[in-house]
Amino acid sequence: MKYLIMVSHGQFAEGLKDALSMLAGQREDVLALGLQNGKSADEFAEEFSNIINPICQDDEIILLGDLIGGSPLTTAMNVVSEKGLHCTIIGGMNLPLALTAVLMKDTMSTNDLVRQILNEATTALRELKIENDEDEDI
Repeated sequence: MKYLIMVSHGQFAEGLKDALSMLAGQREDVLALGLQNGKSADEFAEEFSNIINPICQDDEIILLGDLIGGSPLTTAMNVVSEKGLHCTIIGGMNLPLALTAVLMKDTMSTNDLVRQILNEATTALRELKIENDEDEDI
């Protein structure tokens, strides 16, 4: 099985998981964990280890983190590495990226999926402007 696991500072990962459930339904292959204020990286590592405990060597993990170099992502990477699990890691998650990962992870090769995820994440970022009727030329 391929798992999507999201890690973040605070409640971001859990909130993203909640938003994903609205768009893609409740899924047992989507896990989320946030490093809560006041918790240490060691405590987070223990919690992360517990949530990935059911994942076996034949499974694959797509690990999304909120910040490249942040404690949640680096700690999760260390735990996955120690357990010897197959993992693809992407930092800088957002909802379009996570939704693409969830909907396409079982239909594409990992390399194609990573390209699609990164493309979706970057094309979803745009500046929008609200123009008033007064701004229009007549």
